[in-house]
Amino acid sequence: MSNQNQRLDEVLSAIDAGFDASVDRLSDILRIPSISTDPAHDEDVRAAADWFASEFERLGFSAEVVKTPGHPVVFAERPAPTPDAPTILYYGHYDVQPADPLEQWNSPPFEPVVVDDAHGGRIVARGAVDDKGQVMTFIEAFRAWIETTGGLPVGIKVMLEGEEESGSESLDGFLESHESRLAADVCVVSDTGMWNAETPAITTMLRGMVYIEAEIRGPGHDLHSGMYGGAIANPANVMARIVASLHREDGSIAVPGFYDGVQDPPASVLEQWKGLGFDEAGFLASAGITAASGGESGRTMLERTWSRPTLDVNGIHGGYTGAGAKTIIPATCAAKISCRLVPGQDPTTIEQALRHHIESKLPAEFTVEFINHGMNPAVVVPADSPWLSAAKTGLAAAYTTPAAVIGTGGSIPAVGDIQAKLGMDALLVGFGLDDDRVHSPNEKFDLRCLRGGIRSHAGMIAAFADHPTA
Repeated sequence: MSNQNQRLDEVLSAIDAGFDASVDRLSDILRIPSISTDPAHDEDVRAAADWFASEFERLGFSAEVVKTPGHPVVFAERPAPTPDAPTILYYGHYDVQPADPLEQWNSPPFEPVVVDDAHGGRIVARGAVDDKGQVMTFIEAFRAWIETTGGLPVGIKVMLEGEEESGSESLDGFLESHESRLAADVCVVSDTGMWNAETPAITTMLRGMVYIEAEIRGPGHDLHSGMYGGAIANPANVMARIVASLHREDGSIAVPGFYDGVQDPPASVLEQWKGLGFDEAGFLASAGITAASGGESGRTMLERTWSRPTLDVNGIHGGYTGAGAKTIIPATCAAKISCRLVPGQDPTTIEQALRHHIESKLPAEFTVEFINHGMNPAVVVPADSPWLSAAKTGLAAAYTTPAAVIGTGGSIPAVGDIQAKLGMDALLVGFGLDDDRVHSPNEKFDLRCLRGGIRSHAGMIAAFADHPTA
């Protein structure tokens, strides 16, 4: 047994002995309603940032609440103990979604409660799993190492964002102005999920995003549909035709140039996915349907959601939508459209192609105004990364089932930016479950997952320390 593993055994024992105190500390931060999208909670967001900074200082980190044009970023640092020890950057976010609709919560969203269940209990509150609970998994792992061994075997930097749930508008500027300060060997992110409650997961593929809003403008004002119908194009009808033109009958995307650069995952990765035992029927049932009806034909469900790009209309609004009838040709109609991107696609190029496609379908004298609601590139971690190997080794400290290496269809803007701007890979090692009700009433974090997450991060720290030349 290596010296690092001997020390890890002591750390894991300390984690188990101090777990109730870990739950108490998580409850403390969950009580702060750090809703970043609501200006009424700006002071709460700052209070949450201060809470985390103080917690890092108590653990011997240097910590700072860094001002940005929006909500602050918490930056904390503890230097590597030796010149050849690696430095790990941890990313998370301390802001949360609004709690609405409040009437659907079984308990107040910012008064955390521990509910007993057949799986060892769960803590229920807004932010329990997204992302305060998951941030606390690595902070509690730091605490156990420091209090048990007197230090950490690797250098640690932490960046906690306060705008992840509201668009990460200040993140690009922070990364650019603090590039040297954020330098590290690899980034670890806990904002994703496990394969199941017994199987940890490392997410190595994360789709990117382009999100635009397009408002088509036709006549100068709403018109009487009896007087003008048939003479003047209806912006709502035009929008419907444009939306219909975005996809072909086989489910593929019809925007010219959309697939330029897209590559299939290696055959070995596709074979790994087949071995995961994905429950397609259960996945569909969770959406309230029994048959797959979207995406590209000829692709498996995991390919469609992990490694293929998508284009979806998230909302259409225009004209009269109130009660009863009002016969008009509306002056405008708008649609919100998001694209999930995969490696090889450039977000700026995709946005330009989408804009051009919409513009090319407009009748004479019609105009369109675009609003960009954000973009970020896709992320992929090389299958042969030594950091990926170290993470697998570390997860074995907490779980007997080997870690699943998976993709995910979602997007975490910061991860793509970290890879692109800081030049480092990001390992997404999360501990959420599919039934955690993320962004919904009664959000929860299973205590077994909280404990497993803390133990896993402690194990990964030991494994990273054993890979100083990775």
